Amino acid sequence: MRYALRGGKKLRGFLVLESAALHGIPPAQAIWPAAGIEAIHAYSLVHDDLPCMDDDDLRRGLPTVHRKWDDGTAVLVGDALQALGIELACHEAASTEPAVRADLALSLVRAAGAEGMVLGQALDMAAETAERQLTLDEITALQSGKTGALIVWAAEVGARMAQADITPLRRYAEALGLAFQIADDILDVEGDAAEVGKAVRKDAEAGKATFVSLLGLDEAKRRADALVTEACDALSSYGDEAETLKQAARFVIARRN
Repeated sequence: MRYALRGGKKLRGFLVLESAALHGIPPAQAIWPAAGIEAIHAYSLVHDDLPCMDDDDLRRGLPTVHRKWDDGTAVLVGDALQALGIELACHEAASTEPAVRADLALSLVRAAGAEGMVLGQALDMAAETAERQLTLDEITALQSGKTGALIVWAAEVGARMAQADITPLRRYAEALGLAFQIADDILDVEGDAAEVGKAVRKDAEAGKATFVSLLGLDEAKRRADALVTEACDALSSYGDEAETLKQAARFVIARRN
């Protein structure tokens, strides 16, 4: 489990801490759901890398869990990380309000499960055996679940903990999540495996529909830029206090891994 949590950008945990800061929630409280979402994300990667799913040998520059150990160990590691993530997210140290902790737990399992990330993964697997390529709208819906659902939850956490309106942060994160995925698709075309930390050009070799294959490389980059602008605009009600979150959105499309 520790091995699976090593490395990575920790974007989702960062979003939790920054959204909490916007609402006056101290780091000592916000660190619990921040750690929780990172555990959930790590579980999803461990399972996603398995031979029965994406079948990857490299993750964050290291052998994937099932390659370092075996498939059965990887399944159990993912299961344990999922349970740990929920436990951390609704830990009593996160809030003294039982209603807040219950909301964090319920919203997280919805984001991670059959209404969110798992649905997106299922759509992605179904697309691999479909007789036609997905449309742009279908790819967008798929990635809103597979990649976007946990990003949205992470960004909403501060407002949920403060029992405030989650709408601005939800809009920010929905745009951010799509920009993040488009950037991933671009890296799959332009990136270097040593720098990215995982295999590249797998989508093209598999004939898989992506934002780049549907839009073209230049248009995909323009779409990502527009989504970053949309994300930043969604935070206008927070003024300068949201500048770090805006910088994070810009980083998402400028990153090289």
